Amino acid sequence: LQYGIVLDAGSSHTAMFVYKWPADKENDTGVVSEHSMCDVDGPGISSYSLNPLAAGISLEHCLNQALRDVPKEKHVGTPLYLGATAGMRLLNIADPQASDTVLKAVAAMLKTYPFDFRGAKILSGEEEGVFGWVTANYLLENFIKRGWLGEWIQPQKKTLGAMDFGGASTQITFETRDPIENPRNEVMLKLYGQAYKVYTHSFLCYGRDQVLKRLLSKLLQAESYQETVSHPCWPMGYNKSLLLSSIYDSPCTEKERPSLALNTTITLVGTGNGNLCTPHVSKLFDFTNCSFSHCSFDGVFQPKISGNFIAFSAFFYTVDFIQTVMGKHMHLPSDLKDATETICATSWSELLQKAPKLEKRLPDYCAVSTFVYLLTTKGYSFNNHSFPNIAFQKKAGETSIGWALGYMLNLTNMIPAEKPSSHKSMLYNYWVILILLFVVTTLTSLMTAICLLRHSKSSII
Repeated sequence: LQYGIVLDAGSSHTAMFVYKWPADKENDTGVVSEHSMCDVDGPGISSYSLNPLAAGISLEHCLNQALRDVPKEKHVGTPLYLGATAGMRLLNIADPQASDTVLKAVAAMLKTYPFDFRGAKILSGEEEGVFGWVTANYLLENFIKRGWLGEWIQPQKKTLGAMDFGGASTQITFETRDPIENPRNEVMLKLYGQAYKVYTHSFLCYGRDQVLKRLLSKLLQAESYQETVSHPCWPMGYNKSLLLSSIYDSPCTEKERPSLALNTTITLVGTGNGNLCTPHVSKLFDFTNCSFSHCSFDGVFQPKISGNFIAFSAFFYTVDFIQTVMGKHMHLPSDLKDATETICATSWSELLQKAPKLEKRLPDYCAVSTFVYLLTTKGYSFNNHSFPNIAFQKKAGETSIGWALGYMLNLTNMIPAEKPSSHKSMLYNYWVILILLFVVTTLTSLMTAICLLRHSKSSII
């Protein structure tokens, strides 16, 4: 086996994935699988801007696990990558020097390990979207697959669209035949000899954590920054005091920063009112301006959605909460809307009773579910016909869906541009031998049957 390691340095936390694949089948589709994973303790690396060395030190526990998970004799040949996403994109906007220092500190730590370190970089939103799309379709063998005789065949099924919802950004990526009016949203890929025209867009500041900060800013603005502000998206019975600095410490909210001192404390009181929550969440989107034939929101071009989709990361966790904790089924947009209204109307004490282990995230499920509903239906234009085509999944088989695997496949050139030759593999040889044995056995049986039949006839005469 061969191994590869990718550190997914997200805005809220870092996850390490160790992948494995048979060395002799490096360019086969669907053979790379997740060997193990590790969640890094603490926040994302972008949170260490004031103490960059601590960003590198935070990775030690998971890197030490990788030393154990990958056989020692394979360490030197195992590629190691770190990709940082929207959290570091935001830090790079706010303070480019701090962003570079954090990346250098992280790279310095990774270089102390015996793996084949190949770089730490910040991914663009488009890269994040496209690599997530590649991961999902690679795992589901939608690009190409091995036939039963060992030959390469192009599956008849179409590729899946991919929707990612992280802490600081959200991405939508899908194959389309329609014209892509904005060249920045078009990616042409050639994988296994097949050309794909893919639409992708990443919405910075539309990840879960940033959405919640922006929502708080809208609520404070609406009530003129009073000492006590009602929060219709928080459950009844849940109250919390916050420093203004915790809301306006991001490029996503800085334009709305009030003239008040940032050490001012404001108390928010949950009122659990879904009807009042929805208009506030709607303010996060701009559905009015569009200079193209069709837009999703904020003036961003989007062709008509088509085909099946897979939605992962916080999409999965939100829908999983609706189904497992709230006991609601999800098929149509109206089901999501009804479930959201139920969550918003559930008191803090009831929510705690239902899911005590989720206490940290519980207050925000009303707001996040409302956001997911508006994003998918009003933003991306999923309707009663197309919404059932979204599969909310965390994994495909035993492998996590996200950009990390697609990133590694790309950088290690494990998806060739040209279609692999239909060489006679071991699998093919085995099938040929089996078919020959079957033919020989069948002919022998026939000959034996004919001889027995003739013998029985001569005996009767």
